[in-house]
Amino acid sequence: MAAPAERSAPPRWLGVLAAIAAGGWLVLATTVAQSLGSLLDQLELVSSVVLPAWTWPAIGVVGFLLMCVPALLSAALPVTPAGRAAGRAWFTAAAMLAVLTALRAVPVAQHELYLTLLAAVAVALTAVVGRPGRPASGWLGVAGGVLLLTPWLLLGALGGVLETVLAVLAAAAVGRLAAALLGPRFWEPMAGWSRARTIWVGGARAGVALALLGAGVGQSGPQLAVLIGLPMVGFALAALRGAGDPPVAWLVGFGVVGPLAFVDPEETTLLLAGRDAPFWAAIAAGAALAIGVLIGIGYGLRGSFRRPVAATLAGVLALAGLVVYFGPGQPGFAGERLFVVLSSQADLSGLPAGTGQAALTARTTEVYRRLVEHADRTQADLRRDLDRWHLRYTPYYLVNGIEVDSGGPVLRELLSRRGDVDRVLVDQVLRPLPAPALSPHVGNVAAPSRAQWNLEQVHAPEAWASGDTGKGIVVGSSDSGVDGSHPALAPGFRGGDDSWFDPWNGTTVPTDAGIHGTHTLATAVGAGVGVAPGAQWVGCVNLARNMGNPAHYLDCLQFMLAPFPPGGDPFTAGRPARAPQVLTNSWGCPQIEGCDRRSLEPAVHALDAAGIFVVASAGNTGPACGSVTDPPAIYPETFTVGSVDSSGTLADHSSRGPDKPDLVAPGVDVVSALPGDRYGALTGTSMAGPHVAGVVALLWSANPALVGDVARTREILRSTAAPVTAGDVGPCTPAQATGAGLVDAAAALRAAG
Repeated sequence: MAAPAERSAPPRWLGVLAAIAAGGWLVLATTVAQSLGSLLDQLELVSSVVLPAWTWPAIGVVGFLLMCVPALLSAALPVTPAGRAAGRAWFTAAAMLAVLTALRAVPVAQHELYLTLLAAVAVALTAVVGRPGRPASGWLGVAGGVLLLTPWLLLGALGGVLETVLAVLAAAAVGRLAAALLGPRFWEPMAGWSRARTIWVGGARAGVALALLGAGVGQSGPQLAVLIGLPMVGFALAALRGAGDPPVAWLVGFGVVGPLAFVDPEETTLLLAGRDAPFWAAIAAGAALAIGVLIGIGYGLRGSFRRPVAATLAGVLALAGLVVYFGPGQPGFAGERLFVVLSSQADLSGLPAGTGQAALTARTTEVYRRLVEHADRTQADLRRDLDRWHLRYTPYYLVNGIEVDSGGPVLRELLSRRGDVDRVLVDQVLRPLPAPALSPHVGNVAAPSRAQWNLEQVHAPEAWASGDTGKGIVVGSSDSGVDGSHPALAPGFRGGDDSWFDPWNGTTVPTDAGIHGTHTLATAVGAGVGVAPGAQWVGCVNLARNMGNPAHYLDCLQFMLAPFPPGGDPFTAGRPARAPQVLTNSWGCPQIEGCDRRSLEPAVHALDAAGIFVVASAGNTGPACGSVTDPPAIYPETFTVGSVDSSGTLADHSSRGPDKPDLVAPGVDVVSALPGDRYGALTGTSMAGPHVAGVVALLWSANPALVGDVARTREILRSTAAPVTAGDVGPCTPAQATGAGLVDAAAALRAAG
């Protein structure tokens, strides 16, 4: 019987085309899936949408389903042994990506927990895949790895000590996992290839596997930096293949540790626009990509190095990396802190009654006394323990809590188990940048020569005609800062040693590192642009680069209740008699900054009990109903303001319902002061809130008997508001979208008598 005819092998060109098509599809699918996932996270931050916890696990599963078929075909089709080895690596990497992507269900605020899980899962996956090969050129791996790390040493910044240690351990585990993935079984089928073919074909195939694996490393945002910078390492690995098994673990470990350790996932956000953390992370990732190409070219041209030469090269590059880090880099640790909220909050019932400035001062003084006394008494045990543990901390009284200058899941769990602790929040700390963040270029409007449309819309000029401009009232602003030298604001600064506080930067005179605070405060009290140009102001910096944290929000709110001189202890040096009567707050504290819905509630309750009128902007996460979601706008004691345009129509961006806002005010293309003696138009409910703060200043200036009578003032504002066009409000009613209507300064003054 004749032997059956042997099947002829497919032509090589067919295998090449199949490999290119499969590899290209895998990289494309990975990039799209990971980018869409990160985009969804960003949309959640800037909208009222709440993503389910299974979002990232679902992305991982869908991505695997999209990639498994071409990877399996590459592994199964009898094209070439090297092609099948690559297909097996790709399929394995796709499965790893699905598992690692699911870890992003861990909230970004719990970065230490994520890193711990990443390290553990990488170790477990390594045990499943197989034992990594032993590299024949480890020192060259170290040398190339240090080069890959250098952009992060220059442009990034470390978090806390524990966070950094965990990032290094996780990177090492991922490096060993990559070594198992790209072990001898991957490279051995290329044994007969030319050096050039090994580098270009084998390196490209290794790069596809590294793209899939790298896309699973890091939380939402930083994983894109790994995806950009890691695949080119494949060419360097292929170039070192001639000396034996390449140093996969070293090169991949160093390539991964940069984004893991030197980037805070909470800062890779659209909230930090301009030349901020996301910008520098993208630059570092691009530089790592370019360095990966250069390493591949360099190793490909040189061929091999003697061991002493390779070790010397690695040592010199490591020393150079340290010089970069401790020189132009940002050395040191900038880890998160914890904010410990105690179970017991002060009783503020039975406060002195009455209205007018004298009654307001008496009530504010009593509120301050009770809060401080209660905090000192109930925090005593916790403070003793923190002293015994040698942990630095800062106590607070407006919310009975303590900021602990140390983070980590172990300490958080330990503190959470105490009987005197209600809960422990993560207190976001921004990492330093290699250069100052640049604000968007705005400010090309000439100084207004007459009242702008927004002032006309709220009938401020009509109110001024009666002689009421806010004289005798002080408005407090907590924001990015204030340019105190601006001609619209300089005349109104109250002065003294207790009218300015900057817990972020320690400035001693009113300064605005951004633009937001100057614009919003001037809308309330600025000469020529403000609703109450006769009022005075005091300021505090609670935002740095457009982000804050519970502790610094409280720093400013405590300063508003009882101002204190520079370096003064808020517990003992507070001056409640100097408290501003009205507060304007064009900010919110979302979860990414460490707040939950109750974080600042005791603070706002105390300010309201003291008789201080608290105004807050509703937020810009409309038009969905139920989109007023962040403190302090959500609290009943806060007078919350939405936004309308020049036609009086509710703005789409304005957050709404069901219980807020209370009123609306102009918030689209509002012209006001900007730092550097400039003027410009900005949009948002941040611009709307200060209008209402200015109207309250007018009311209390015109009728001093109203000072401190928050309930009566709210009633006047609501009852005199003008109707507005709500537009499509979805499931909300028009009242739930616009509150009582558009604030009317003139009508409110008439009603106040």
